[in-house]
Order: sequence, then structure tokens, then C-alpha cells
Amino acid sequence: MQAKGSDSGDKHSHDELCEAGRNLYASALRSGRIARAEVADTPCLIDLAMLRPDPDDSEWLRPVPPSVALHQLIHPIEREIQERRRLTVSLADAFEPFMSINAHSSSATHAITVLEGLSLINTTLDRVIADCTEELLTVQPGSGRRPATLEDGLRRVEMLVDRGVVMRTLYQHTSRHHPATMAYVERVAPYGAEVRTLEEIIDRLIIVDRKVAFIPARSDRRVALELRHEGLVQYLVGVFEQFWLHGVPWDDQVVAYAPEMDGISGVQRSIAKLLIEGHVDEAIARRLGMNVRTCRAHIAKLASALGSGSRAQLGYLIAQSGILEQDH
Repeated sequence: MQAKGSDSGDKHSHDELCEAGRNLYASALRSGRIARAEVADTPCLIDLAMLRPDPDDSEWLRPVPPSVALHQLIHPIEREIQERRRLTVSLADAFEPFMSINAHSSSATHAITVLEGLSLINTTLDRVIADCTEELLTVQPGSGRRPATLEDGLRRVEMLVDRGVVMRTLYQHTSRHHPATMAYVERVAPYGAEVRTLEEIIDRLIIVDRKVAFIPARSDRRVALELRHEGLVQYLVGVFEQFWLHGVPWDDQVVAYAPEMDGISGVQRSIAKLLIEGHVDEAIARRLGMNVRTCRAHIAKLASALGSGSRAQLGYLIAQSGILEQDH
């Protein structure tokens, strides 16, 4: 068998005994010596001091007794362990005076924790949700769950079911046409998870047992805040409950998406309202949970229905048409 790593010695692992080295060392122990040429491809035997030159013949090597070789290899490791233990004690002594200070300020310093990076965010979410015992409240803005996050969500739900945790989730109306989200809701509904939708909701929000909340701290969601301040968390619970009160249960029909008078749908009226308020296409799309292309397609249909030839004229025609005064 060849030495570990490759055919050439310079790619061979010098700090680990390979299979070929084991065989050659055993052979040297049985015969009392081994030709230097035989170990040319196993430098680990020399580097680990398991062979030493034969004083009578430089072309031969003699094996170092296993007990001696083992002691030589273990000694520096044991010394390093002892050194690290001393360092641990030294650090503990150095930090001990700060512990009493931290005890008085921990409630403030841990009220808001910044989580940077998707890996840390997801790991922290998994850890906190794993300890959930009563209630999980979630707001998921946008058009719905991505397929890649579907299984993660299902895994968390199944983990909480046996504990009798109450789960409520708010999506936007657009998620009702999103295949991955539809599949997710279909699979979590039998577990008792409740889902409602709204046309507009706040940014992503997760509240665990009304004690811990997670919110994004950057638009790309690669930085999040873990909130444990009681006042902040209770405020966010109130926000969630207000949105939940106006949400449409998943199994109910969303009237806002039905065609309206003059060929203008409810979602197009929502877009018209945001246009009048001066929002750009990207902001409107984000507010209504759709991509920009879909938003612009609705704007084009709205302009066609009102007979508008320009963006400026569209705003005027929306105001004059009275479509925003209709009760929907």
C-alpha cells in the first residue's frame, strides 16, 4: 500500500503515521533493522522518530522501541495540555473581578444581541425555537416561503407539535399563489398551525413564548437582532396581535383579489393608493409582497383601464376616478 497522501514524499503527511509506515515499522521491529531505501516513501517514520540510523551501517535504520517512541510523541502534547490548563486558570483569575460587574448589568447588555451572518442567525433561531414551550408567532412578508426554507420550517413545526405549542403565522395575500408556501401551509395545517394573510404587513418577525423576538436589522436579512427586553417584546406582540386581528384566514377567500368595477382589481387599487402617496415601484412591490415585474404589470393594466398615457397623468386620473373611495 502506498504512503498516505500521494506517490511523492513531499505530499506525504509528516505528522501522522500512514498505513505503509505502520507495516514497515512492524517489519523493522521483527527483523531488528530496515534498509534506508525501503522507507524513502514514508518520511513519517523519520519525522516521528520511530527509526534512527544504524551506527554500524549508514544504509540501514534501526527501530526505536514502541514504548520509547510513544513517550517521545506524547511528552510535548502533555506539556502543551498542562500549559493550556495553566492559561485557563490564569484567564479565569483575570476575569473573576468582572463577573460581579456583569451580574448587575447583564439585563441591559443581553436585552439586544446583534446576530451577523445567516449561519449564526439560523443557529440561534434553531436553539431558541427548540426551547419554545407555549407559543410561536411569525410574520413572513413577501410572496411566500422559498423552497429551500420549506423543509427547515416543517422541521421546526414537527419539533414543537408534541409540546402543544400554539403556532400562528401571518403572510401577505400574494403568498396564496406561491407554490412553496401553499405546500407548506397544506402540510402544517393538520398540526394545528394557524395561518392568515394581509395585503400589507411589517417586515419579518419571530416571537418565541412572548419572551424572545427576532427582527431583521438590514434589508438583505444577513444581520438580525435578538430582543429579550420585556418591554420591546411585549410591544411587538401587540403589533402582531393587531395585524392578526385584521388578517384573513388561509381557508377564506380574499375579496381584495377579486375583479372590481371597470376591470380594476383590489390589488391594483392598493397599488394606486401607494402611487398617489409617492412610492416608487420597488417600494410598492416590497410593501405588497410581489416582485417588481409583477408590480409594473399591474401598473400597466391600471394605466390602460384609466386611459393614462404617462406616469404623471396616471396619478391625476387615479385621483379623479374615485376608485380609492370604493369600499373594498
